[in-house]
Amino acid sequence: MRKIADYEVRGKKVLVRADFNCPVKDGKLIGDTRIRAHASTIGELSDRGARVIVLSHQGRRGREDFMSLEEHSRLLHRILKRDVIYVDDVIGARARHAISALTDGQILVLDNVRHLKCETEHPVGEGELIFHIAPLADYYVLDALSVAHRKHSSVVGFAKRIPCFAGDILAAELDAVDKVRHGTDVTFIFGGSKVEDSFAVMKKWLADGRAREVLVGGALSVLFLHASGRHVGDSLAYLKDSGLMAKVPEAKDLLERFDGKIVLPVDVGLSVGMKRQEADAKDIKTGQIWDIGGKTIERYKEAINNSHYIVMNGPAGVYELEDFAHGTKALLETVANSDSFSLLGGGHTVSAIERFGIDKKNFGYVSLSGKALIEYMCGESLPGLAALEDNELRFPLKHDRHGRVRAQEAPS
Repeated sequence: MRKIADYEVRGKKVLVRADFNCPVKDGKLIGDTRIRAHASTIGELSDRGARVIVLSHQGRRGREDFMSLEEHSRLLHRILKRDVIYVDDVIGARARHAISALTDGQILVLDNVRHLKCETEHPVGEGELIFHIAPLADYYVLDALSVAHRKHSSVVGFAKRIPCFAGDILAAELDAVDKVRHGTDVTFIFGGSKVEDSFAVMKKWLADGRAREVLVGGALSVLFLHASGRHVGDSLAYLKDSGLMAKVPEAKDLLERFDGKIVLPVDVGLSVGMKRQEADAKDIKTGQIWDIGGKTIERYKEAINNSHYIVMNGPAGVYELEDFAHGTKALLETVANSDSFSLLGGGHTVSAIERFGIDKKNFGYVSLSGKALIEYMCGESLPGLAALEDNELRFPLKHDRHGRVRAQEAPS
């Protein structure tokens, strides 16, 4: 997959599909992790003289987190410490004029692409966005694995119109995931509440015989403990209210099919009146399971230290509360200090790393992706990546005698 870092971009209008989607509370962004990550690609392109046009989204239509990208553009300005132009338009006259007026090195952020119905509803990922914007740009860069699993206009639509490339962040994510995908004897640590994603990886990797063990925590551990026949105290109500009871038969099947490979907590941290109480997993009568217990932490730490590859997705407990952060913090610190190659993903995992002040450089790679990471780990074809691969055939590139890149005619 060709990378934008390998090609001359000075004077070129370069569309960058980033993922600026951030957590929102009371109408305000409460994190900038993804913006900071993509700022490296955007800043480098600007330094190389590209005329950068950023496409991104925030939230989903009809939800509280659906908002413009004005605040995102201000954060990008602070991170890069350079001017960032923002227009509250995507395909209209103001957006097209702003794109045409760009000079070398300038950065323009267009508004939330999900304001356009064609972004999510066009059957082949094209529509007004591609019709109006593709003719104004020279190159397109996909820089987010986190959106590559979607057949949205801004993800796949430009591939039939202009030369496309992988950005620095996307390339780094794919390199990191491929290290694990091509490895064996991988230890997985799954927490949180996204059961479908965890089950998909378990089925694939356990069936292939490449998973050493799967260590479970969070809501996933509550589900498996219940499926194994243990009492889960007041957490039974959570399973019912969250709809996870429907997953009990599937959890039982996994435990039976892969006996001994899915490791359950032997003790837990119970919330009783919002206070932590340690309890043996076989002796839970009351309280809610909000963390793994001390013995389980030691068991999981031993597994981590004996692993060559580690994949962690989701916290081990309610890490936002100090009394119930023990498991998540201990596991993250152990992974950070281990000699194994580690791949971490999921929004809550990243938030926990930041909460505990652990340097991300101590991990093999911290992914910005969630669902797309899981699908790629399971070997599924992602529309965004497939579009980049197809684009290389449509628009082969070569250097002329002056070292400049020249696009060839797309084959018929």
